[in-house]
Amino acid sequence: MESGPTSWTAPLDILRLTPADNVTTVTAAQLRDLFSRLTEAGQWSQGDPKIVVVLDAGYDVVRLSFLLADLPIELVGRLRSDRVLYFPPPPRARGKNGRPPKYGAAFKFADDTTWPTPDRATAEHTDHYGEAVALAWNPLHPALTHRAGWEDHDGELPIVEGTVIRLEVDHLPGERTPKPLWLWSSATSATADDITRWWHTFLRRFDLEHTFRMFKQTLGWIVPQLRDPRSADRWSWAVIVAYTQLRLARDLTDDLRRPWERPALPGRLTPARVRRGFRHLHHRLPQPAAAPKPGKPGPGRPPGSKNRRPAPHHHVGKPPKTNARRNTGKDQAP
Repeated sequence: MESGPTSWTAPLDILRLTPADNVTTVTAAQLRDLFSRLTEAGQWSQGDPKIVVVLDAGYDVVRLSFLLADLPIELVGRLRSDRVLYFPPPPRARGKNGRPPKYGAAFKFADDTTWPTPDRATAEHTDHYGEAVALAWNPLHPALTHRAGWEDHDGELPIVEGTVIRLEVDHLPGERTPKPLWLWSSATSATADDITRWWHTFLRRFDLEHTFRMFKQTLGWIVPQLRDPRSADRWSWAVIVAYTQLRLARDLTDDLRRPWERPALPGRLTPARVRRGFRHLHHRLPQPAAAPKPGKPGPGRPPGSKNRRPAPHHHVGKPPKTNARRNTGKDQAP
């Protein structure tokens, strides 16, 4: 992604999931590979700020935080509005026996009576959503069980703490009624600037929706009905290559807008407009020298001569007639 409002993204990898794959495990492996590639390319080095990874509600952000705890990565993911998290347990009273408590007070997203005073609170005016108010509490952790991604976990389940952010805006585009947005970050020590940066970064995740729409509706990602998984992988990579070509050509194409469309700012063409003008790029691209033409005819059949080796022709649809079929069917005298 890039700064400012834009519909462009840069797909780095694509991987097809098999029925036996676990989404969280595969995602963790992809993020580890991405971090290695960024380090080898010199785009991240020791001492740089942590890399922020934004995830939607379909990913288990808590387990990903546990699997990637050794990497300098901050994960910000969306949570459902019916989740229940817990604060750390209070200090154990002196002289009290028994097992110490594992969970403290419950924090229910749907019950504001369980919300204590937020640790951080920010307010900001936005152009598209009006006043945006973010409240943050930390540290909070979920009650894990030996199910789903934690089914094969050996030993006692860990305590994965993070920061919960509640974002509420005045209105949405299209006069839609806004609902509070709940986010969870793997960082526990967050400042007001961190809270603002996290929810700003999460809103940029919606740029991916434009990319998927471009893949499916314009570039025909889901049009072929392929049976072989390898063919589906090759077709997916072909779509990504085509999209990358459009992204590289966005500064070379003209704004061929429709009469009802607004003019785009210089260098801010959308993927659909770049695709519209992509066919006119041949006069701007370098023209390599044409292949030299031979001065003598090739070893093929000389012009004007008769073709003595016609290609075999196979009749389709009707079987050849035999003598028995040519018979009229009347009895003949011997």
